[in-house]
Amino acid sequence: MKKIGVLTSGGDAPGMNAAIRAVVRKAIFHGIEVYGIYNGYQGLMEGNIEKLEIGSVGDIIQRGGTMLYSARSEKFKTEEGQKVAIEQLNKFGIEGLIVIGGDGSFQGAVKLTEKGYPCIGVPGTIDNDIPGTDFTIGFDTALNTIIDAIDKIRDTATSHERTYVIEVMGRDAGDLALWAGLADGAESILIPEKPHDFDMVIDRLKRGHERGKKHSIIVLAEGVGKGMDLGEKIQESTAMETRVTVLGHIQRGGRPTGQDRVLASRLGAKAVDLLMEGKAGRMVGIQNNELVDHEITQVLTHKHELDMNMVNLANELSI
Repeated sequence: MKKIGVLTSGGDAPGMNAAIRAVVRKAIFHGIEVYGIYNGYQGLMEGNIEKLEIGSVGDIIQRGGTMLYSARSEKFKTEEGQKVAIEQLNKFGIEGLIVIGGDGSFQGAVKLTEKGYPCIGVPGTIDNDIPGTDFTIGFDTALNTIIDAIDKIRDTATSHERTYVIEVMGRDAGDLALWAGLADGAESILIPEKPHDFDMVIDRLKRGHERGKKHSIIVLAEGVGKGMDLGEKIQESTAMETRVTVLGHIQRGGRPTGQDRVLASRLGAKAVDLLMEGKAGRMVGIQNNELVDHEITQVLTHKHELDMNMVNLANELSI
């Protein structure tokens, strides 16, 4: 293999740049040319592709977002769109492709692999919702962003003796809410994987108030419901002054943590190794701090499982 491509797709995640850097420099070290594909699969179909050199990825390891940009493409999901993408790969002589993104991005990688173009997936999403890996690129940074925000909100909650509802990202996965809630000592953590009992939330707030607790923090994953709705229900049920903060896209940005930079570098380099070994249709991951790889089709047919032991621990510690 003499030429490979790399693209980022779907939602951006801190650490994607570190992964791109690792792919480019690992490949060049082994005498392989690397082509950056801008704007994801949309850019692939449009031929928005250029050769990357060692200097092309200099001074990006500390930057959030993705230097290759990202976009979602409905056209690429069609046979026609995939045909156009393959024509562009042939035009540039690209023999293998590394796709950094989430499950939607991996579906595209599977389609290209089935049509003869070996693809390797690198899991990059703040939601940490990809099976086959303990952590995804961007999760740790997003988690620390949330923790920092809750720490600041707690200062105000304490000063004004208020209850705060913090809505975080996680449409289908509660990892961010669970980890942040446990790290910040939230009274209640509401996640998509576990039906919540509103009465239990209220009982816990009232018990805390009765023993002299002056403020409370409730962390809500967006997939459970709207923070404003929950805040209104709490205030109506308890008469406690309640405020709501929706963190939104601030969770996706910022400088990646050391953990995300190292994880991204390891996964990006491993993806190049797999292409050099002649493998295709695989996803790299990390389990028990060891690099692993799985068939992408198996990853896509399994559901990410939340660690319910952590859920139980959070409940025990928030009495």
